[in-house]
Amino acid sequence: MSFFKLLLSFAPWISFLIIASGHSMFRLKLGIVVAALLVVATGIAKLNRGVILWATAGFFLYALVAVVWKTHLWAIEHMGLLANGTLAAGTWFTVAIRKPFTLEYAREHTSPSVWNSPLFIRTNYILTCVWGVAFLGSVLNAWVQMSHPDAPRWIFNVAQYSCMLAAMLITTWYPKYVARTAHRS
Repeated sequence: MSFFKLLLSFAPWISFLIIASGHSMFRLKLGIVVAALLVVATGIAKLNRGVILWATAGFFLYALVAVVWKTHLWAIEHMGLLANGTLAAGTWFTVAIRKPFTLEYAREHTSPSVWNSPLFIRTNYILTCVWGVAFLGSVLNAWVQMSHPDAPRWIFNVAQYSCMLAAMLITTWYPKYVARTAHRS
């Protein structure tokens, strides 16, 4: 999967992260609304699919009701944990049910003849686990941020962006690496 397509598939989360960063209720609500609209757009465009689409849709529907409509303080205070926890749970759920979420995206770019090969499936398990670890890192980052509200926000933003960027880079690099090493054998 190309780096650009990955960015587009995570557009709701990225927009939410960028817009909602800061201590403004307006920005938080705007970030949720923009992200919810992007969930619909990426779903229609089939950039986002499967369990991750449903986890994303469920989270932003919850956020629309709890934060935008009801202004529920607990949800607002725990938004970082809830967002990252949703992604982590969705990702690890796909591993647990033996359908790693990256399979659906990878099948779009590969021949159906390799879809059942052990190497293709193992590669997607590894990539899904990379995303799961990145999301768990983001959960930890959100928890530390909640525990240290006076710490500079930029530190947590850099940590969050680093987790996502690392997962994206590995996702674009690793399949090419596997293909090169498989052809050498």
